[in-house]
Amino acid sequence: MALSHSLGFPRIGADRELKKALEAHWKGELDDAGLRAVGRQLRAAHWQLQKDAGIELLPVGDFAWYDQVLSHSLAFGVIPERFRPQSGKPSLDTLFAMARGVSHSSCCGAAHAQELTKWFDTNYHYLVPEFSVDQQFQLSWEQLFEEVEEAHSLGHKVKPVLIGPLTYLWLGKTKGGEFERLDLLERLLPVYGEILQRLAAQGVEWVQIDEPILALDLPQAWKNAFERGYNILQREPGKKLIATYFGGLEDNLGLAANLPVDGLHIDLVRAPEQFPSILDRLPTYKVLSLGVVNGRNVWRTDLDKALAILQQAQERLGERLWVAPSCSLLHSPVDLNLEDQLDSELKSWLAFAVQKCEEVAALTTTLNDPQNAKAQAALAASRAVQASRAQSPRIHKPAVQARLAAISAADSRRQSPFVQRIERQRARLQLPALPTTTIGSFPQTPAIRQARQAFKQGKLSPAEYREAMHGEIRHAVEVQENLGLDVLVHGEAERNDMVEYFAEQLDGYAFSRFGWVQSYGSRCVKPALIYGDLSRPQPMTVEWIRYAQTLTGKVMKGMLTGPVTMLLWSFPREDLSREQQARQLALAIRDEVQDLEAAGIKIVQIDEAAFREGLPLRQAGWQDYLDWAAEAFRLAACGVRDDTQIHTHMCYSEFNDVIEAIAAMDADVITIETSRSDMQLLEAFEAFNYPNDIGPGVYDIHSPRVPDSAEMVKLLRKAAQRIPAARLWVNPDCGLKTRAWAETEAALVNMVAAARQLRGELA
Repeated sequence: MALSHSLGFPRIGADRELKKALEAHWKGELDDAGLRAVGRQLRAAHWQLQKDAGIELLPVGDFAWYDQVLSHSLAFGVIPERFRPQSGKPSLDTLFAMARGVSHSSCCGAAHAQELTKWFDTNYHYLVPEFSVDQQFQLSWEQLFEEVEEAHSLGHKVKPVLIGPLTYLWLGKTKGGEFERLDLLERLLPVYGEILQRLAAQGVEWVQIDEPILALDLPQAWKNAFERGYNILQREPGKKLIATYFGGLEDNLGLAANLPVDGLHIDLVRAPEQFPSILDRLPTYKVLSLGVVNGRNVWRTDLDKALAILQQAQERLGERLWVAPSCSLLHSPVDLNLEDQLDSELKSWLAFAVQKCEEVAALTTTLNDPQNAKAQAALAASRAVQASRAQSPRIHKPAVQARLAAISAADSRRQSPFVQRIERQRARLQLPALPTTTIGSFPQTPAIRQARQAFKQGKLSPAEYREAMHGEIRHAVEVQENLGLDVLVHGEAERNDMVEYFAEQLDGYAFSRFGWVQSYGSRCVKPALIYGDLSRPQPMTVEWIRYAQTLTGKVMKGMLTGPVTMLLWSFPREDLSREQQARQLALAIRDEVQDLEAAGIKIVQIDEAAFREGLPLRQAGWQDYLDWAAEAFRLAACGVRDDTQIHTHMCYSEFNDVIEAIAAMDADVITIETSRSDMQLLEAFEAFNYPNDIGPGVYDIHSPRVPDSAEMVKLLRKAAQRIPAARLWVNPDCGLKTRAWAETEAALVNMVAAARQLRGELA
């Protein structure tokens, strides 16, 4: 009999219950016991949802208070010295200090948070483990075993989920000495052995060990380490399923198939070419789990297509076949059944995490009982969905296609090279050395959210809502002028989200009410859904920015989200290439950029926070992506005069791999997140000799701590050693929407003071 299982489930709750509990806890409104109670309730609810949907083997250990990698760091005792609790035993305070940093606490004193970066090519962020040269590992966090006990007490058959030892080491960074992360493997493996022994003692039969780095281009030493490491772990009790996802095994297929474990999971959504060759390489004793339901998008699965693959596999594997989503459902919203405002046709095309579990169960049931009435009904519904989408007139728009066909190479080139443009821009802008600015957003206060909600509910008229937002803009401008910032922003009070706000004003997008997905910690995003060709019916930001500019004689930036980020932070179409969707978005944004320029706006920032995120996992696919992604940005940005300055912003990334493409974007100024890495991320720009202006973030907005000006001056001096000071801007790491006004103003006071101090030193 084929078996259905899940690799992981969203942890935040259908109505973001975990987010709300975390933020209440951080404010001191919910104690540890209350927070833990919310966690127990969510885990119980999520296990039951999956079980009711037909999943037979449930994941445990996919829940995390902030991030699953951080949970493993606590479990392994990988706690940097600055966070070591005096008692020696980590607590929730330790965990949140590592994630968020602290100004002062009884556990840690003052300490900056651990580095945050993207989980492979997703918009999920993980906390980067920090390894010291004398790193020791010890089991120091009981959460996994407690959750197994919880699940067993509720009568569930479970499969604990661990990040594999090689992937965990790969995701980390070395601190305080020259050594290789891989050298730590032999020290780490005994902790995995202890975990496996304790799970076996709890009656666990199967353990899922995630090794997604098997979908990467691995150095030979790491490939060898897989064989060495798992030959050691095979001695430990319990059956082990290695899970790979986000890409194909390719040259690692033989390695993965022959590891001395009991099962292998592969992603057939991202890498369908792995099938059926995997069938010829898999040992006859081993289970094969096929991920045929997309864990990272919201469109319903073509069950007939998936079933054909599974039936072929079943002929060879028999009872050794498992059916699953492609990856953890962490990247999906929770439950489509809650959506009561979606267009009925569009809703019929969708599947959230609960519905994906139902699809997995329907496929498994059909394999085991081909005449099952419920499974046959699911197959019939899937066929109806595929026909509906193929025939729908709302998807394809001739006017958009005609405009795409008319694009020429000149549309994605500025009139003059940067060295000429920048002189004209400096003459027009008249800014001091080391100009100060922010990334765009200011605190989204309860008053702002309440006004937006009242407007949506019809309790505020359009005129009343506009005046409320004008009041917020006036406040933001007044604060910035009092602080002495050089280039101002309007604060984005009217925007719910940097993607959703624009998507709501574009044709071809749709929106859910409860389609929340965790980005990091308590931060959740609600990706919009691209269902058809994209276009801009009318200006989206011009009136807000124009109004803000009337309030000040200083330069006001226009703020837009770039085409690649709009695409990657949405749920994209599956019937059209990402490149084509990005070009449609670029044309819509190009119209907005030109309208802002016509309204007298001198600087337009087009954020491409997700640019690095879209890089394929395998190097062979890099250049194609980088070419079209950079071209999409230029298509959006290049329709302006030389003296209009184009900025862009990018989030936490390893820039070495994409630095040439960043240069090819030809933005006049790029702002990047660098404070958590202590300006190390600037090394890529220094080594490449990046030609345009740069604003390296001088403080971390993801942490509530307010660094003093001396700390920022130190970072700016480091930046000035790498980048000529004439090309440096001074700004925070990212937007300030998640911060409170008090800490925002305090940090910006120190930032402006730091810029002025360094100007004096350089003068």
